[in-house]
Amino acid sequence: MPEVSITGRPTVIVIGAGATGLFAAAALTEFADVTIVERDRLPEGPEPRRGVPQARHAHLIWSGGVLAFNELLPGIVDDVVAQGGRLIHIMGDMVSRAPNEIWFRRFLATHHRNLVCSRDLLDSALRDRVLAHERITTCQDTTVLGLQGDADRVTGIRVRSGDDEVTMTADFVIDASGRGSRTPQWLENLGLPQVSEREVNAGVAYATRLFQAPGRSAESAFPIVNVQANPAKAPGQGGIILPIEGNRWIVTLSGTRGGEPTNDPDAFIDFALGLGDPIIGELLKTAEPLGSVATTRSTANRRRYYEKSKRWPDGFAVLGDAIAGYNPVYGHGLTVAAQCTLALRNVLRTARLTDPGTAQHIQRAAARPVSAAWDLAVGQDAFYPAATDKRPTAVERFLARYVDRAVETGAGNPRALGALLDVMSLEKPPTRLFSPDMLIPMLLGPRRPRLPGAPLTDSERKTTIT
Repeated sequence: MPEVSITGRPTVIVIGAGATGLFAAAALTEFADVTIVERDRLPEGPEPRRGVPQARHAHLIWSGGVLAFNELLPGIVDDVVAQGGRLIHIMGDMVSRAPNEIWFRRFLATHHRNLVCSRDLLDSALRDRVLAHERITTCQDTTVLGLQGDADRVTGIRVRSGDDEVTMTADFVIDASGRGSRTPQWLENLGLPQVSEREVNAGVAYATRLFQAPGRSAESAFPIVNVQANPAKAPGQGGIILPIEGNRWIVTLSGTRGGEPTNDPDAFIDFALGLGDPIIGELLKTAEPLGSVATTRSTANRRRYYEKSKRWPDGFAVLGDAIAGYNPVYGHGLTVAAQCTLALRNVLRTARLTDPGTAQHIQRAAARPVSAAWDLAVGQDAFYPAATDKRPTAVERFLARYVDRAVETGAGNPRALGALLDVMSLEKPPTRLFSPDMLIPMLLGPRRPRLPGAPLTDSERKTTIT
């Protein structure tokens, strides 16, 4: 076991310079000197990079993430907005159809706000803020080959940079490498047991195209338009229009097995018109496409239950998508990344980084926000054919029906909507759905009837054609 200097600050290696890694590095500067090890060469501004292929698709940060972003990096949300991002009101600035095909009324009574921008802009703003810190250094074009140490303590990593393979030592290592994390194999190589995993794969394929915002829509703060897939009607198909900086729309379409969108540009609008509601396709008829169609099938919900491991090495922890990745349709990945990092920081404010047991404490704390997002995602996706080898239990079926009822109630009642958004935004635990704010409106019945169609105003529609 390496000795820790009494006079010097501890040292931490963070694997990955994506959002999770940047948040973790920023939080760790309170306690240590940090080195970020990144496989790619990072761009100078808001540009794509090889290690984030999902950046082409629609991203948003739920209000639970907005709060966590600002707690970790005060003012970062304002930085993004100053560069063209938007804080939009949920549901006031959204036109959204729920999975049970109910349209939400555009209530303004709740406090919830989503941060909306391109992923390239978000990552650039994070890099500008975090990498300038005097206690953070970055090793780019460097591939991590494995962990150094043994089953009791991780002491560093082995890396390849160019033609050289070297060992980098540290008091602590954080894996923030995302969905492609190799930690399960690395831990087995140290002599630790296999980690328990679960996958729920609805078979979702994504197709995304960028459009110039049509007409005068960019001048009027055009709302997000979201048609969610219905798990009860396989194949589930949906789509979203996400207005972003530069007077552009990111449009992402999705479909499960047997109903997937393709990369054929001529089929893109037809697919949108064929959704359960044609509103997205109708709005695209006058929009000018910018570039080709990007597709992906890497959308499975996959979780690794590190917090349940009976043996866990000191000096090592895993955060964000490296613990669990979710179907991107739910938009929770970035919010969970920030909340995992808050959990890390909160542990380190009560325990020393180098103390025995601190790493396992961090891992268990990070599992809490992961669990909240996981339950929301698999609670929907588990009902698609062939999504999982385990049929939903009676409890899961009951909860799914209850959530449908909660959505129906929230769609027509602002008090219930506030409770629903507290949970969907990852601000509060799922027990909030059983609070009086939800139960009373649910028992008394809807305050208003269901909407017959998308609540897009006539003036909003006109901005897309004039």
